Amino acid sequence: MARVPYLQKSDLAAEHQDLLARNITLFQALVNSPNAARAFSGLGQFIRFKSRLEPRLRELAILQVGYLARQPYEWSHHIKIGRDFGVSDADIAGLIAETEGKPSDLEPVAKAVLKAAREMTRNLAISDATYAELKQSLDDERLVDLTITIAFYNAVVRVLHTLQIDVEEGYRGYLEEFPLPAERGTG
Repeated sequence: MARVPYLQKSDLAAEHQDLLARNITLFQALVNSPNAARAFSGLGQFIRFKSRLEPRLRELAILQVGYLARQPYEWSHHIKIGRDFGVSDADIAGLIAETEGKPSDLEPVAKAVLKAAREMTRNLAISDATYAELKQSLDDERLVDLTITIAFYNAVVRVLHTLQIDVEEGYRGYLEEFPLPAERGTG
């Protein structure tokens, strides 16, 4: 159960009701602070609709962050969104294999994007070697867009975990189809 109430359009002043155009639990929680929700949504909208990074690569990076964070909301939502932008089941299986250090059939740029997302998530920055690998396929604008995407979704998973946002019923099937790994021990 979420730590803040899920608000509806009727709970908001007229000038903030547009924030629930996508009436999902994440946004229903974020609108407890309408100005924060608007800023949050602005960067999310740029990443999804105005970034020049190829959408499939973007979604693979986002999925990698969600998988590493073991964040069911992020993982389930972006399996659906990723499919809308060309991510295949084989891509998702490849992401899981790459995360586990196993070989995959993903192309080199996809492998480099996933490695970059793992490095930023685990170590705060993309290594020089991975950056050089990315530079072979992505120009500076796309590299900045990728970096912002990975950083933003690292923030998103922290918001989701902290506010304990529930996965909507319509997304739970994705968690059965592609389960997240079990939590590691805290010892």
